[in-house]
Amino acid sequence: MAAPRTRTRHRERHGAERAGWLRAAVLGANDGLVSTSSLVIGVAASGASGSAILTAGLAGLTAGALSMAAGEYVSVSAQADVEHADRAQEKAELASTPAAELDELTGIYERRGLPPALARQVAEALTERDALAAHLRDELGHNEQNRARPLQASAASASSFAVGALVPFLGMAAPPGSTRLTLIVVVTVIGLAVAGALGARTAGTPLARPTLRVVVGGCAAMAVTALVGALVHTAGV
Repeated sequence: MAAPRTRTRHRERHGAERAGWLRAAVLGANDGLVSTSSLVIGVAASGASGSAILTAGLAGLTAGALSMAAGEYVSVSAQADVEHADRAQEKAELASTPAAELDELTGIYERRGLPPALARQVAEALTERDALAAHLRDELGHNEQNRARPLQASAASASSFAVGALVPFLGMAAPPGSTRLTLIVVVTVIGLAVAGALGARTAGTPLARPTLRVVVGGCAAMAVTALVGALVHTAGV
């Protein structure tokens, strides 16, 4: 007699599980690289002294990291407020009209392809187990993986911005002039490529397109800012 088969737990990891902090981290790193390098290049192209360039870069790093932290916290907190409001509304509806809520859940499963009788059975079983969780998940699309986490998103955004913003400072090691500008651009482009590749790798997507997108966008920002700095220098402002 064959031994009964034992069920093994199969754990799959998908990008959605880390979408929240990954989005904030990638955005922060790219913003830190692009904004700080563009600021440094623009100031350098205007003919400013080395100390002025360094001061501008440090000010941009500090202000940018704090701005990213505050902005991300406010944005994700607003999302969390919506989730809390949805939860409270759904809880009230379950308490006041449970039969209608059961019919609503049944209809959701029917639209997803279940036969009416089976859809009713599933709705009743899930309602008996945890009606609120079933409605939040299947009616509103709320789940633990994409739940709003303001503090996590804020910390990820600020810290990644600071890390990205430090990269252009490597170019400050070169002597003043065109060599310094060139080195800042080179290290920034390398940093953008690494950030784009890491973001794509973490998300589980092919590397080429996300990396190229990040590099092209960053180079365009640096070129425009350098042009503005050169125009200021030419005008003698």
